[in-house]
Amino acid sequence: MEELSFAVPLWVWVAVSGAIAVMLAIDLFMHRDNHVIEFREAVIWSCIWIAVGLAFGLVLWAWQGGEVAGTYYAGYLLEKALSVDNIFVFALIFTFFAVPAGYQHKVLFWGVVGALVARFVFIFLGAELLNTFFWTAYLLGGFLVWTAWKMLVSKDEEVHPERNPVVRIVRRIIPTDPRYHGARFFVRLNGRRTATLLFVALIAVEASDLVFAVDSVGAVLAITTHTFLVWTANAFAILGLRSLYFCLAGLLRRFEYLHYGLAVVLAFAGVKLILSETPVGKLPIPLTLGVIVLTLGISIAWSLRATRGRGVIDGPGGDGPGEGA
Repeated sequence: MEELSFAVPLWVWVAVSGAIAVMLAIDLFMHRDNHVIEFREAVIWSCIWIAVGLAFGLVLWAWQGGEVAGTYYAGYLLEKALSVDNIFVFALIFTFFAVPAGYQHKVLFWGVVGALVARFVFIFLGAELLNTFFWTAYLLGGFLVWTAWKMLVSKDEEVHPERNPVVRIVRRIIPTDPRYHGARFFVRLNGRRTATLLFVALIAVEASDLVFAVDSVGAVLAITTHTFLVWTANAFAILGLRSLYFCLAGLLRRFEYLHYGLAVVLAFAGVKLILSETPVGKLPIPLTLGVIVLTLGISIAWSLRATRGRGVIDGPGGDGPGEGA
């Protein structure tokens, strides 16, 4: 696979990863009181995180030029778009477990930390495989096309958090109390350390994000296998996931046709990856950016037009059925 090639000094890796850790710490510090995050606050923080992600692209532009910056922006935009699908599932999980609105930020914060760790591992494993074995491009490309097809035909299938194998294993191994104990993940009951329902909800979020991580990392790897670009595109997009959730949770049903756009983008990424190992070669970044922007723009405009006047659902959390056992 023809690929961008530029050296990234160790101190740059450390500096960028350190900056991401600091931003996570700021996010946690600003919401340490577990207050309910209102729409206006979520919009402000979303704008901040998006501005940070876009600004990093300008840094890359000044450092390595337009092609590198364009590649980063394509990966960032793709990851940002796919994260909306995460939000649908997060909303369902919070509703199912009836997670109080004041505690949802804590679950999402640690969910973001887990997502970053999972993506870091997947990025390096995936990039190494693609660079070492050319045929893995066909496998990963085919997987992305299959995922796109599943996204189209399985949109109306219900998601059952309690059936998630990771959640079921955790509940068998760790003693669990089917109640909330404030914002705590663990409490001591009858002298035994016990997981709360909030911890079970966190595991459900983490487990669902593992599935999304495979799709999103694979899609960005279809654009580039340069680990620094893939990592930063994922990291800066994921940083704003918590705020984006609180922005969009009440508007989710307005995005009725967004899954069509996401499916097309995933299928395009899969085909792009397969073509990279054929005489056609690597498709140009401007074409990739154009397809992503045009496809998502059409699907979002189509959704908003078709659902005009529908209004919004209740704020994050809702009144779900909760867990009875």
